[in-house]
Amino acid sequence: MDPIIVVGAGISGVACARTVADAGLPVQLLDRGRRIGGRMASRRFEGRPVDMGASYFTVSDERFGAVVEGWREAGLARPWTDTFTVLSPGSAPRTTTGPTRWATPQGLRSLVEDLAAPLAVEQAAVAQVTHRDGVLHVDDRPASAAVLAMTDSQARAVLGEGLAEDAAVLTRASEPVIALVAWYAERLWDLDGAFVNDDPDLAWIADDGSRRGDLAPYLVAHSTPELAQPHLEAPQEAGAPMVAALRRLLDLPEPEGTYVHRWSQARPIGERPAPFHLSERGLGVCGDGWGPVSKVEGAWLSGTALGEELVRHFG
Repeated sequence: MDPIIVVGAGISGVACARTVADAGLPVQLLDRGRRIGGRMASRRFEGRPVDMGASYFTVSDERFGAVVEGWREAGLARPWTDTFTVLSPGSAPRTTTGPTRWATPQGLRSLVEDLAAPLAVEQAAVAQVTHRDGVLHVDDRPASAAVLAMTDSQARAVLGEGLAEDAAVLTRASEPVIALVAWYAERLWDLDGAFVNDDPDLAWIADDGSRRGDLAPYLVAHSTPELAQPHLEAPQEAGAPMVAALRRLLDLPEPEGTYVHRWSQARPIGERPAPFHLSERGLGVCGDGWGPVSKVEGAWLSGTALGEELVRHFG
C-alpha cells in the first residue's frame, strides 16, 4: 500500500503517526518546521527553555493519563499547580483552583519529541493535497490516506482538486495570540500563573520559572485576541502595550529584556464534539480543534483516535 502521510508534527500529528506506525502500517510524517512541536513550542533564553505557545496541560482521560505517567516517570513532566491568580483591573487579586496543571522541566516540545522518537520526521512544506483518479496525492506523493494535523483554515489552504467536500466541513475559526517573554534581574512576583479579566491587552500570565521548577525570573504573557489581530503583520509593535500591562497589573519595573512571538491561529473558537474528520476519500484532519477537550490533551486524543480509525480501515 502507499503510505499514510501525516502533515504536521505537533502533538496531534505525532500521536496519529505513532498510532499508525505502532500497528505496522507504513507512515510518513512531514513537518515544515526545523523542529517539531507546533504550538507546544519553546525557545531557549540563556540556555533554558521557555514555553511560548501552550502554557501547561491537564489530564482527564485515562489513556492520556497513562502516557503522562510515563513522562512523569521519565522526568519529562511534573505536576505544577492547581491554583492560579485572577487579576482584574481595579480589583484586588484573588485565587482560583482547578485541575492539576502539568509542566515540563525541558519545555513542552520535549513531550512531542519523546512521542516522535521512533518515527522519522521529514522536513517538507506541503503545497497541495489532491484527489485525482481515485488516488490521494500530497504534492507529488501518492498516499493511501492523508492526515492534516493543523487548524481548519490551514488545512483548507492546502486542499485542491477533488477535495471540495472536505474543505466545506472545515469551518472552525481560530483566534490569534501574541506571546511576550519578559525577563528580570530577580523575581518580583508571587504567583504561578494568572488569568487576566477585562484587560484590553493581556489575557494570561505564566511564571515560567515556577512551571520549569528553577524559579528563573521569566514571565510569559499572552495577549488578548483584540490586541493581537491588528498587530499580526508587525507583532513587535504589540510588545510595548503588553509590557505596560504587565507593569500595571503586577506593579513591575521595566524588564531587562523581551521577546515577542506571533501565533496567528492560537486557539480554536467555539465547540465541535467530533474527534476528527475522515472522509471516504481518505482525507483526515485532527488537532485541538476537534473533540470536546481542547488544548494539549484534546490534540493527543484527536490524533490518536484518527490513527486508530486508520488502523481499523487499513490494518
